[in-house]
Amino acid sequence: MKYTLADDARPQVKLLLVATVATIALWFIPYAEYLVYPIRLFVTFIHESSHALVAVVTGGSVQSLTIASDGSGLVYSAPSSLLGALFTSSAGYLGTMVFGVLMLWLMRRSTSPHKILLVSGAFVAVMTIVFAILSPIFNFLSLQVGFSSVAFTVVAGLLLSAGLMALALYASRKVADFAVAFLAVQCLLNALSDLKTVLLVNTPIIGSDLQTDAGNMAAATGVPGFLWVIVWIAISFGLMALGVRMYSAVKAVPSGTDSVFED
Repeated sequence: MKYTLADDARPQVKLLLVATVATIALWFIPYAEYLVYPIRLFVTFIHESSHALVAVVTGGSVQSLTIASDGSGLVYSAPSSLLGALFTSSAGYLGTMVFGVLMLWLMRRSTSPHKILLVSGAFVAVMTIVFAILSPIFNFLSLQVGFSSVAFTVVAGLLLSAGLMALALYASRKVADFAVAFLAVQCLLNALSDLKTVLLVNTPIIGSDLQTDAGNMAAATGVPGFLWVIVWIAISFGLMALGVRMYSAVKAVPSGTDSVFED
């Protein structure tokens, strides 16, 4: 089935390409990681929040959600079943991809970028309050992370939330449009970049003993971690392709065929 680029999507596609080029360019600029540091923390928040949400949805519980100053994150959860554990471990990278695709879809649906930023800020705030504040309090006796980790997570989460809401309330339409496109691209490309790193970490020849989501999957199933990463990468490319298609393409109408949308 053929698809073509929608005329009304051309400005959005140009914006997405600019955001993508900017994201890739920043990878090669010395010290640029300091410029996008808040964005990196945002992507980590989405990653860890996906773990926590899926853990709860599948009947498990969450003891804590923390992110570190180096951009890494950690969720301590107690799954209710093996299937719940598998879904929870898979949710980080795939959840980040889904979040990025959802932002593209909302932009394509002409949803106000200010609303997208506002909801994103509210989402980060809720995740911070529920999983970085309340969960550690209720699980204080069994808490496996230190106070400094919890404190950094809370401060970072609330600052990110405030920044996103400030953009939603005070940024111009052009700035808000670019911010949403940039965040979506960051979620998509950072998830793929992280999966590449996890693939190397879990490769039998050059792998390491670092704790990863793929390592958790391997421990639960006996299937090597790098195979799980390959599955996640395949699903991620599928999600990205779906997101780009929804963002930019319309179904081609064969010549001679009437359309209910035709003037």
